[in-house]
Amino acid sequence: MERRFNITGSCNLQRHYMVKLDGRLKQIKEKYVDYGSYFVINRGRQYGKTTTLKALKQYLSNDYIVLSLDFQELGTEEFADAATFARAFAKVFIRAFKTGSLSKLDKLLEPLTHFIEKDDNSLNGLFVQLSSLCENSPRPIVLMIDEIDSAGNNQVFIEFLAILRKYYLNREETPIFQSVILAGVYDIKNLKLKLRPESEHQYNSPWNIAAKFKIDMSFSAEQIASMLGEYENDKHTGMDIQVVAEEIYQYTSGYPVLVSSICKCIDEDLVEDGIFKDLKTAWTKDGVAEAVKIILKESTLLFESMAKQLDTYADLYKIVENIIYCGKKIPFSLEEKSISLGSMFGFLKEENGHVAIANRMFEMCLLNMFMAKEAINSDVYAQGGSDRISFIKDNMLDMELVLKKFVEYFTEICGQKDQKFIEKQGRKIFLIYLKPIINGTGNYYIEAQTRDERRTDIIVDYRGEQFIVELKIWHGNEYNERGEEQLTDYLEYYHKDKGYLLSFNFNKNKQTGVREIKTKNKTIIEAVV
Repeated sequence: MERRFNITGSCNLQRHYMVKLDGRLKQIKEKYVDYGSYFVINRGRQYGKTTTLKALKQYLSNDYIVLSLDFQELGTEEFADAATFARAFAKVFIRAFKTGSLSKLDKLLEPLTHFIEKDDNSLNGLFVQLSSLCENSPRPIVLMIDEIDSAGNNQVFIEFLAILRKYYLNREETPIFQSVILAGVYDIKNLKLKLRPESEHQYNSPWNIAAKFKIDMSFSAEQIASMLGEYENDKHTGMDIQVVAEEIYQYTSGYPVLVSSICKCIDEDLVEDGIFKDLKTAWTKDGVAEAVKIILKESTLLFESMAKQLDTYADLYKIVENIIYCGKKIPFSLEEKSISLGSMFGFLKEENGHVAIANRMFEMCLLNMFMAKEAINSDVYAQGGSDRISFIKDNMLDMELVLKKFVEYFTEICGQKDQKFIEKQGRKIFLIYLKPIINGTGNYYIEAQTRDERRTDIIVDYRGEQFIVELKIWHGNEYNERGEEQLTDYLEYYHKDKGYLLSFNFNKNKQTGVREIKTKNKTIIEAVV
């Protein structure tokens, strides 16, 4: 069977190209399951949770009886009350037992089967049977429950966890599962928060027995390269595996579904759609950039979910907007609800003690979303669109002319604005102006490593050519010269001879306009507004 890259459902080594999980599975077994930990694998959507659970079930099968449940099998009505849930859980449990090649142990299930047939069922009665089953089992039992978010708004599930916690604490006297693994987007603390939002209940969880799950589930550049190596053994494209793997990692930071999406697009779409002539030219840095552009234009579950969460949580939206537009440094603390939610959903992370967007593709998607909202009633966006035709010469972008026109336009509409307005809005205005100029043909992203409240670097990709544009708040000549030096070093890193510097200058005696600077064999086009 020909293998493919997969972005829907769980992955299978026989049918899909995928990162090998052996190292991750070994860590989970030794650090958590063998030790008898109860824990939660909560990661953002499409982060490989289900794939990991399926692989883990097989990996543990020699030492444990592993029962894998999916709460999506339970309908809303089965959470109506404790008795209904207890019967439904017992049925799913028995089904998982029987589909796990454990038919010779059917006798163990007889008390649980009788429990289902009784008229009065309770959660306590359910756990009496589960404890008896664990006590009589020939091997320790590991219980895995996927999609726990499906139960997140049900009080009966919280009661189920509370009793499970009690058994865990008394497992020397009342046998229970060796390990319990819950998987979903939400962690248990936030499930409780959804149910009872009053402040005194927000952080009281019946699952405070859970060990902190610290296994990194993202893909490293080396793991991506290993997966591409298997693909290359089959397809013989001649790609530079290390270069392509590193480029994919730069865009995704190893977010599993984004990695697979880029690979799938390059493998299946770029040549077929006539964008590249063959797979050899497609599996390059340019091919990765083109795949990213295509993916960002599509409506995907992951991006839709991100937009939904930002619309739901206004404080989270404000944090993301301040990071992207203003380079605001926000201390990272999971005790702050909005930061905790953004991290849980997978699109925020900690970087050098501050909040950062989780990866470049998320940032590009968010920037596109913000731009779309701004464009609806934006004169700046309309102006960029009307000026666009003059900036394209021989199908290439004239960035120097873009800056000249922007200086004129900005001076006209914002010349009398105060420093506070410019510091907050200046870079945003330029990004809105630039968007319709490159829209549909090019892309741009903010270089996260250089972003702060005074400086932001924009990387513009247009028909295979890259433009490095530094946006800087002017803070004196010495700082300005240091900015030119930083840009020069950055151009060296990108192997570019020319860069662009847009300075927002508040000096009353400033001279607006565009000038050319020569430094260290580099050319810098500086625009001052």
